[in-house]
Amino acid sequence: MLLPVFTLKLRHKINSRMVAIGRFDGTHPCLAAATQAGKVFIHNPHTRSQHFSAPRVLQSPLESDVSLLNINQAVSCLTAGVLNPELGCDALLVGTQTNLLAYDVYNNSDFFYREVADGANAIVLGTLGDISSPLAIIGGNCALQGFDHEGKDLFWTVTGDNVHSLALCDFDGDGKKELLVGSEDFDIRVFKEDEIVAEMTETEIVTSLCSVYGSRFGYALANGTVGVYDKTARYWRIKVDARSDRTGEVIFKDNFSSAIAGVVEGDYRMDGHIQLICCSVDGEIRGYLPGLAEMRGNLMDTSVEQELIRELSQKKQNLLLELHNYEENAKAEWSSPLNEADGQWGIIPANTKLHTALSVNLGSETRAAHTELCISTSNDTIIRAVLIFAEGIFLGESHVVHPSIHNLSSSICIPITPPKDVPVDLHLKTFVGYRSSTQFHVFELTRQLPRFSMYALTSPDSASQPLGYVNFTIAERAQRVFIWLNQNFLLPEDTDIQNAPFQVCFTSLRNGSQLYIQVKLNGEITVKTDDIDLAGDIIQSLASFFAVEDLQVEADFPVYFEELRKVLVKVDEYHSVHQKLSADMADNSNLIRSLLVRAEDARLMRDMKTMKNRYMELYDLNKDLLNGYKIRCNNHTELLGNLKAVNQAIQRAGRLRVGKPKNQVITACRDAIRSNNINTLFRIMRAGTTSS
Repeated sequence: MLLPVFTLKLRHKINSRMVAIGRFDGTHPCLAAATQAGKVFIHNPHTRSQHFSAPRVLQSPLESDVSLLNINQAVSCLTAGVLNPELGCDALLVGTQTNLLAYDVYNNSDFFYREVADGANAIVLGTLGDISSPLAIIGGNCALQGFDHEGKDLFWTVTGDNVHSLALCDFDGDGKKELLVGSEDFDIRVFKEDEIVAEMTETEIVTSLCSVYGSRFGYALANGTVGVYDKTARYWRIKVDARSDRTGEVIFKDNFSSAIAGVVEGDYRMDGHIQLICCSVDGEIRGYLPGLAEMRGNLMDTSVEQELIRELSQKKQNLLLELHNYEENAKAEWSSPLNEADGQWGIIPANTKLHTALSVNLGSETRAAHTELCISTSNDTIIRAVLIFAEGIFLGESHVVHPSIHNLSSSICIPITPPKDVPVDLHLKTFVGYRSSTQFHVFELTRQLPRFSMYALTSPDSASQPLGYVNFTIAERAQRVFIWLNQNFLLPEDTDIQNAPFQVCFTSLRNGSQLYIQVKLNGEITVKTDDIDLAGDIIQSLASFFAVEDLQVEADFPVYFEELRKVLVKVDEYHSVHQKLSADMADNSNLIRSLLVRAEDARLMRDMKTMKNRYMELYDLNKDLLNGYKIRCNNHTELLGNLKAVNQAIQRAGRLRVGKPKNQVITACRDAIRSNNINTLFRIMRAGTTSS
C-alpha cells in the first residue's frame, strides 16, 4: 500500500521517459526532466537562494526553484547518477540524436560533450561487468557505446535493431552487472560486456526496462503490456498499474489528469524516507510512501490470508462449474432422442484422445506455402473450435478457429506462417464433442513449433544453388547432426540419415530460396544460403545444441557484401557532405556577426539605406541557412539509415561465430571502419581475422 505524501505542480511540460533524480551537489536530491524546445529543467526545492549562472543554465521565469538547461536540440534520453565516484556528486547525462552531454550541474561545467554518430535513443549509468569505472551507456542506431567520466569510449558493440530501452541488472547472479537491451525488433538481449548471453522475444517494441532486484527485471511494451522476468523465465505480464513483482497483483492505483512521463525514487523531502515520485507530462509531481511499519505487517498478514482465500475460492468456483457441466451432460445423455438415435451421448467417450501433427504445405495457386498444424480426434467426435496461444505468430497473441456448422469433422488443419525463425510454443485449447452437443470437453496441450519450420526438404537444384556459404568444423558424429536437423526442421517421417557424408536441401516457404547443409566425414559442415541472417541462426542453433563455446568459421556472401560495399560508399559521401555543410554553416555564422555589427553601425550613424541593405543581406543569408539546415537534416537521416545497415552488417558477421571469435570479429570490424579500411573489413567478415 502507498500513501501520497506530497504534490507539486510545475509549469513545464515533461517529455515521456525523460525524468531523473540526482544529488548534483552531493547532498540535496533534485528532479531533472526534459521539456520541449530542447531544454532540461532542474527542480531544487532545498536551497532556494542557490542560483545557477552559466552559459547553459538560466533561471526559470515561472518558478524560483527551477533552473533551465539549454540543450538547443531535441532531447532523446536523460538520466542522472554517479559518473566519477571521486567527486561525491551526481552527473546529469543528456542525449540527443547527435550528441551526448555529461554535465556537472553544481559547478556549471561539462564533464564531456561527445558527438555520437549513431544517436542516443536510451541511456543508463552504472558499472558493467569487469569494467571498473562507471559508464554512461547509450543505445542508438543498432549500436551500444559506453563513456567514462572523461568521455573516453570504453565500451562499444552492435545489436540487432534500433535500441529503445536499457537497464543494468545482475542477470546471472555473479555479482557483476549485465546490460539489458530492448530494441525495435521486439527482442530483449542480455550483454555480458560485449557478448550476448540471452535473448527473449516479446510481442511489441520494448520501450522500457528496469532492474527490480537480483536477477529479476521488469519490462514494458509499446502496446501497454508490462511484466517481470527472472533471468529468462517470465513471471507474469499484464496491462498496467502498480503491481506486485511476484504475482502481478494490483497493490495500488492513483489517477492523474494527464499521461505519466516517468517514475523515479529518492528521499526528496530529505527526511530519511525514500519516496516513489511520479511525474506527469503536464508537470504534476506526486510523492508516495509505503504505509506505516505496523500497518504494513497487518496488511502483509491480511494479504497472505486474502490470497489464500482467493485461491481456494477460485478452485471452488472451477469445481462447481465442472460439476455443473457434468450434470448438464448427464441430462443431455438421457433426454435427447436425437443423441440416442445416433448413438451419440452428451459426454464424449472416456478413451477419446487428441492427436496433433506438424507438416509443411507447399501451397497452391490460391494459397501461399505455409506450415500446417493438423488436429484430430481418435473417434467420431467433432472439433468445434480451437484456440491457439502463441507469441509472435498471429496478429495479437492468440488465434481462434471456429468451423461453420456445415464443415464440422473430427479433424482440422490450421495454416501457420511464423515471420521469424524462432522456436515457438503453441498452447492449444480444443473443444471436442458431438454435432448436437451444447457443452464441449476442452483438451489442453502444448506443441512446439521447430525453429526452422518454414523450410521444406526438397531435391537439390544445381541451377539455383546459393552463392553464399559458411564453412566450419565441429567434433560431432553425423547421427548427432541428423538429430539436430530432426528437432529444428519438419522432416518427413521416412527421412533417415545414418552416416556422413550427406547433403540435405531445403526450400524457404517465404521466398523460395534454397538452403544446403553438407556434412563431411571429418566433421566439416558447409551451410549454403544467400541469407546471412539464416546462416547466423543456423550457426547459433548448432552451437547451442552441441554446447560449442568457441567457433570460428569461413564465410562469404557475395551478393550481400556487394550491397554493403555500396552502403559504405554512401556513408563516405554523406560524411563528406556533412563536413562541407558544417564548414559552410560556420562561415555563415561569422558573416552574420559581421553583417549585424555593420547594420548596427549604420543605424547609429543614421545611414538608413546602408542599414536596410545589410538587413536585406541578413534576410537572404537566413533563407540560405534554413535551406542548408533542411539539407543537413535530410543528409543526417540518410546517414543514420546507412550507419544502421553497417552496424547490422557487423552484428551479422558476429553471429556467424561463437564465443571469443565472435567478439574478436565485432571489435576488428569496428577498427577497420574507424580506419576506413574497407578491404580489411570484408576480409574480417569472410575469414574472421585480419590476416589474408
